[in-house]
Amino acid sequence: MGQEFKVDLDHLKSFGDTLKRSVEELEGARKALSHVRADQIGTARLDEACDTFQDRWRHGTEELKELIKAVGEGVETTMLSYKKFEAELSQALKKMEETAATNAGGNR
Repeated sequence: MGQEFKVDLDHLKSFGDTLKRSVEELEGARKALSHVRADQIGTARLDEACDTFQDRWRHGTEELKELIKAVGEGVETTMLSYKKFEAELSQALKKMEETAATNAGGNR
């Protein structure tokens, strides 16, 4: 069963880093276009459509940013939990090995 379930902590960290970068890039794209005003484009109808798009995009990117941040925090928490589990398991196995060695030495 252990062969079926594996957690690669490096991949988990890489995924978390990618999520952080995606938030930064999303915010950067939104800011890059924030200076474009609808009144620079043309007709009143087009101007209104552009303003509506900017408002929706701003709202949507803020929501998406929060969701990505939450997933990233979950990934980081999971990674830290696995690291802690591995350290505690390693320590427990060493202790069991020492106990077995001590008991085997006493039975001689």
